[in-house]
Amino acid sequence: MGLATNRRLFTLLLAAVWMGGGAACPGGEAATGTETPSGGALDGDRPRILVSTDIGGTDPDDFQSMVHLLVYADVFDIEGLVSSPYGPGRKEQILEVIDCYETDYANLKTYSDRYPTPGALRAMSKQGETEVAPYAGMRQSTEGSEWIVQCARRDDPRSLHVLVWGGIEDLAQALYDAPDILPKLRVYYIGGPNKKWGANAYQYIADHHGALWIIEANATYRGWFVGGNQQGEWGNREFVRRHVVGHGAFGEFFNQQLGGTIKMGDTPSVAWLLRGTPDDPSKPGWGGQFVRAWERPTSRSNRITTQEDRIEVFGILEIALPLSDDAPSKPEARLIAENQSSPGHVADDKTIRFRFCPKAAQAYRFIFESNVPSLEGKTGGITATSPSPNLAEHPSAKLSNWWTDDPTPQWAEGPHSGAKTVSRWREDFLRDFANRMDRCQAPIPMPAATAPGR
Repeated sequence: MGLATNRRLFTLLLAAVWMGGGAACPGGEAATGTETPSGGALDGDRPRILVSTDIGGTDPDDFQSMVHLLVYADVFDIEGLVSSPYGPGRKEQILEVIDCYETDYANLKTYSDRYPTPGALRAMSKQGETEVAPYAGMRQSTEGSEWIVQCARRDDPRSLHVLVWGGIEDLAQALYDAPDILPKLRVYYIGGPNKKWGANAYQYIADHHGALWIIEANATYRGWFVGGNQQGEWGNREFVRRHVVGHGAFGEFFNQQLGGTIKMGDTPSVAWLLRGTPDDPSKPGWGGQFVRAWERPTSRSNRITTQEDRIEVFGILEIALPLSDDAPSKPEARLIAENQSSPGHVADDKTIRFRFCPKAAQAYRFIFESNVPSLEGKTGGITATSPSPNLAEHPSAKLSNWWTDDPTPQWAEGPHSGAKTVSRWREDFLRDFANRMDRCQAPIPMPAATAPGR
């Protein structure tokens, strides 16, 4: 046997001994007594993936998810890393993580020769849309949206998995520019707060590309950091202290994010491909378990709504108000709710339209700022409510490949529908991640028989 073969065999032996600490028993039973999902990249599948991320933007957890992605980069064909932020994030933040990867690369590649080079990762990093889409749902082509099209059109029989961690604008733009790519795409969208910021781009996709294969995870993803076994080493902070700190440049970088605790809210999209049945979202996997989507919740009103009005959480509220006689020739207005300012769109029917997406089941209050005197300072509101469990029994005929959080109460972690379909595997996926972080700490030990001088 050659040196590389011996090293791989030794790695498998070490992993088997290490995993014997309770990760899984013969027969596929996990330490929790639940059947560990099989299939996915860790069982030899090799998916093509492209990540669209708001890294460096409104939430630093994307830095942690990018570290997680890259320590598993040898089991994927990564084809694109697109910066699609709200706020200050840019491609440079992706490159910052790749710099850490380069430091640890010498160790990582001793475990697998399929880790991409740092140069290859830099070459596929692209800048996407930096602005929230206008009412139409798209604004202009970007380097990022064009890269999505280019990757999707490659002569490869495999689907392209697009993992949306932030703004969905680049995906919407790509579908607008090249609708022919739709059958090739498999999208896992971390919605929730991201949907709040991208209501216009989301609504464009729902209205015009309903045949898209997409998982809309508005709450399931929270199972990565909420619920499950959080005792001892499995706690969000203790896990970082024991299994991340001191593990190469990646470990130190990860620890600097979010005060040394786990969030990694976008990581379920990666875990979905690592362990489970990615072609069938109804089956269990590390990234969750989903149901066919019902009609996407929307509420349209020609008046200013109040907190007496109701909408399903993560639904799209659209308010269309007729422009009054006191409107100037160029009317402008914004709907302000919490930390979000949504610009109004002046439509051809002489209405001004606003969209708002509530990210939690609660009452919201908003106020209008406008150069239209009769609108300036007006207040309104809406109350968002949790989805009814029986909605899963009524999948949309129009959205035949659209999947979303399971609203059944047994899979909820508090108010977060479907989150237990991720948190139930917490020990499994964190144990595996810890094993991966060990790769950053040191090269694979060389078997004695092949050590120099033997």
